Amino acid sequence: MEFVWFYVNLLQNKSKSFIIMSVKSYIESNKERFLNELFTLIRIPSISAKQEHKPDMERCAEKWKELLLSSGAEKAVVMPTKGNPVVYGERLYKPEAPTVLVYAHYDVMPAEPFELWKSDPFEPVIRDGRIWARGADDDKGQSMMQVKGFETALKEGLLQCNVKFIFEGEEEIGSPSLEAFCRENKELLKADIILVSDTSMVSAETPSLTTGLRGLAYWELEVTGPNRDLHSGHFGGAVANPINTLCKLIADITDEDGRITIPGFYDAVEEVSEAERKMIAQIPFDEEKYKAAIGVKALLGEKGYSTLERNSCRPSFDVCGIWGGYTGEGSKTVLPSKAYAKVSCRLVPHQDHETISQLFEAYIASVAPDYVDIKVHPSHGGQGYVCPIDIPAYKAAEKAVGIAFGKRPLAVRRGGSIPIISTFEQILGVKTILMGFGLEQNAIHSPNESCQLDFFYKGIGSVAEFYREYR
Repeated sequence: MEFVWFYVNLLQNKSKSFIIMSVKSYIESNKERFLNELFTLIRIPSISAKQEHKPDMERCAEKWKELLLSSGAEKAVVMPTKGNPVVYGERLYKPEAPTVLVYAHYDVMPAEPFELWKSDPFEPVIRDGRIWARGADDDKGQSMMQVKGFETALKEGLLQCNVKFIFEGEEEIGSPSLEAFCRENKELLKADIILVSDTSMVSAETPSLTTGLRGLAYWELEVTGPNRDLHSGHFGGAVANPINTLCKLIADITDEDGRITIPGFYDAVEEVSEAERKMIAQIPFDEEKYKAAIGVKALLGEKGYSTLERNSCRPSFDVCGIWGGYTGEGSKTVLPSKAYAKVSCRLVPHQDHETISQLFEAYIASVAPDYVDIKVHPSHGGQGYVCPIDIPAYKAAEKAVGIAFGKRPLAVRRGGSIPIISTFEQILGVKTILMGFGLEQNAIHSPNESCQLDFFYKGIGSVAEFYREYR
């Protein structure tokens, strides 16, 4: 009996090795085509934040429709929303088989400041083993990994589940149209698990899967003082300067220990368990390299927590932009009428972004001095998310990434936000596997965004292997 077991096991391992090699072989033989298809998408400046790019959004959606069909989807359509269109595609295997819903976004961040780019942000180039372009990682590069991984699995006979695709064009502006779309199309989007590649790994040497995301709340502040800009010599020292007032208000939102001073802000914060803190402490992390990579001499954050805890498991407050007065060339001695700031909070699971928004507005109203008028304009927000690591889809993703990268991935929480993930859980009632292939050095949202070529192909391989494991 032992000989029979050994022989069967040997055959199974040989069969598995053959399948793995066939995946690599298919990817190798289609490398140039995969890149060319990605580049056609990157060249479309699908910037959702700018109204003048509305035609580009529609053009990009149509291109994704074409690519889904050519990659093996039996159906692909561009569906209207109140904002930018959604691209839906599907390939159905068997009614009784599990269904994977692949989510991605085809919009990208604005590329400014252009002068900091080493090459045209919308004309992709390969340099130093990397793809350089806006969207190379976030999220056109990672979306293409999903689609080409699906194609590879299909061509190599690994696909044993139903696959649906939903690609939106508003993620970078908070997905304002997607919740309504999901509610209106619950049956169409019915699935057992959602698969997303829009997150990052710990490092090139340490593959990982994201098991948690922070939530987000975002506002714009408008501070008004005098009814017009004033001569700073005639009025300085006698009239409140809105910029000065705004800066003090913002500075007071965090205390000397890095704690946020808004009353009630921490009431629902989930404290990280000692067991999880020990797991976080085992993640390979070189603080000196971290500082050097971003060009700072020291780090700053909430007292009592490590850097990795601060940027993944703890809430934070940041000023994302501030302006007012004269900012042109030369000098202009002006006391401005208005000042503005865009501010945000990253939230942790159980912190409701709508509750936090209300607390923020109430706080600003309570501390606003009577010598200026302050308006708070709430913007987009979203809840945090945690994924269990004992469900079949996570285990399949873990195995798949381990095969493609040669090392079992760590389970880690990340500090970013994808607000629609928690919305999916609320509306569609399913969990999401965050199977991302980005790296910190890819500089998403910044000038000179890039993606490692080898990660692009390993990502494709990981997705193909996922479909072999998930059934």
